[in-house]
Amino acid sequence: MTTDYEYENKIDSTALWTKEDLPVSLSRWRRWLFPVLTTSVILVLIIVLGVSNTKTANRLWSAEQRASNLSDVIQSLNASLQHAQETAKQVVQMQFAVENNKDQLATVAEALKQLSIVDSLSKSVATLKCSLEHIINNSSAGVGCCPIGWEQFGLNCYFFSSLTLSWNESRVWCDKQKAHLLIVHTDKAWDFVTRRTIHEMFWVGLSDWRTGRWEWVNQTPYNIERRRWVPGQPDGWTGHGMGHGDEDCGHLHYDGRLNDVHCTTKMRFICHKHSMRA
Repeated sequence: MTTDYEYENKIDSTALWTKEDLPVSLSRWRRWLFPVLTTSVILVLIIVLGVSNTKTANRLWSAEQRASNLSDVIQSLNASLQHAQETAKQVVQMQFAVENNKDQLATVAEALKQLSIVDSLSKSVATLKCSLEHIINNSSAGVGCCPIGWEQFGLNCYFFSSLTLSWNESRVWCDKQKAHLLIVHTDKAWDFVTRRTIHEMFWVGLSDWRTGRWEWVNQTPYNIERRRWVPGQPDGWTGHGMGHGDEDCGHLHYDGRLNDVHCTTKMRFICHKHSMRA
């Protein structure tokens, strides 16, 4: 009996130990479950908030960039508007000035008409003067007359300038006088001109800048006569130090013979035109 009793006590003690062990483990697991879940939730919230803040920051930066670009555009538009307003003011001022100057412009137009009339009268007076000279001198009306300051030879008038200009400026000056730079075809005309120009230098109407071939100012061809030129000329020298191009324009040298120099050289010139008929 004692043995059986001891055995039953052993069995009961084991059973009691086993039954009490399960609640202790479960209690410990439940104790750590809540903090773990709480920590996990907080971590997830932190991650979500971090991502959200990053996206928000990026959007804010993008918005700031757009605002900055928009500010630049607005400044540019303001500057353009200000320039347009200033231009409009200038246009209004110009219109106002034109309105105020209409009377003056009309006066100038009338003066130009009067000058045209005076020019016509001047030509008429010159023609009458020429006719009177022919009558007084008992000369033929076919000889013609030259303007004051011009010299006559045959049926032509020659102007020997004291003004010094470039070749092209001389050409323009003669054109304004309804003449041209000197063109000579006869030995008699050469002799007349060179007697008048000896010891001086004068532009004449010869050049080769247009085609590379020498021609008169009226674009008629010129055949080089060596007897008329300084020995060794024309040579198209490029060492003149006067800019682009060689010596493309002709002039009368000190000895009355032709020479070529750079066209921008300043010297006197000879204008030439037909005499005015009476």
